[in-house]
Amino acid sequence: MQIIRPDTHVDFIGKSKAAMAVSGILLLLSVGLLIFKGLNFGIDFTGGTLVEVKFNQAPAISDVRNSLKPAGYGQAIIQEYGTPEEILIRVQNKNSEESSTISTAVLDALTTSFSADGVQMRRVEFVGPQVGDELTRAGIMAVLIAMVAILIYVTFRFELRFALGADAALLHDVTIVLGLFALTGKEFSLPVVAALLTVIGYSLNDTIVVFDRIRENLAANRKKKKPDDEKTIVNASINQTLARTLMTSLTTLLVVAALFFLGGEVIHGFALALMAGILVGTYSSIYIASPVMMALHGRFKASDEEIKKMEARP
Repeated sequence: MQIIRPDTHVDFIGKSKAAMAVSGILLLLSVGLLIFKGLNFGIDFTGGTLVEVKFNQAPAISDVRNSLKPAGYGQAIIQEYGTPEEILIRVQNKNSEESSTISTAVLDALTTSFSADGVQMRRVEFVGPQVGDELTRAGIMAVLIAMVAILIYVTFRFELRFALGADAALLHDVTIVLGLFALTGKEFSLPVVAALLTVIGYSLNDTIVVFDRIRENLAANRKKKKPDDEKTIVNASINQTLARTLMTSLTTLLVVAALFFLGGEVIHGFALALMAGILVGTYSSIYIASPVMMALHGRFKASDEEIKKMEARP
């Protein structure tokens, strides 16, 4: 059964300017959100104490906050976790406060406002500020190293302009996913960093499939008596790989959507990053990577010998 016809002739490159304009707007919005609103860094990055409590009856977030104000924790980050009865309270440690002291003070404040039998302590976690700083640097370095490694790999396998097109698509994907987290205020944690690295790999895989077909068609085109122009070749290559691209994205998206809706609060951020990354990555492999590669035509022109080597690579 074929859902997508193998002989499609969609003019993707002809619509690339409009797509670039949309991407430009999304990138500007994402960068603006990251600068002026910022990410809601998880406790892994910021350092502090996380207290999970369970109420016998679902409380209002405002009531929980008001009960913490007398103890000096009115600025704590409070959110539902899993069920309405379960509440996460994140508090930044002041001076040399210990997590045990903070958790005791939080529990005392809650039992005073609600009841001693109405609140149960579920867990307490602590991450020091130094650890948070190290994790922040490690997360940034992981993404940068992945981008540089991809640049080197694609340059070796194809040409520099292909590598720059692939990296442009990846930077586009990561920025928009980060912008989504800044917009929604979803917690940015280490699992989300792992999801971003997964998105980079997924998007690159889609892009490499398209680039492989472009390379094959360019090689075949050079043997023609009347070679086609590059736009025609790139369009044909994208159309030839369209069914594979969309079916792979759809099946992966279904699995990630199941994780998002059925996996619980713990992996919501991870699943959200993957869902957004798959959608944006599929789009960028068609409308960002290839048009950027074409725009760089002639600026990093390979010699005839280099082209033969590139075409001989698996």
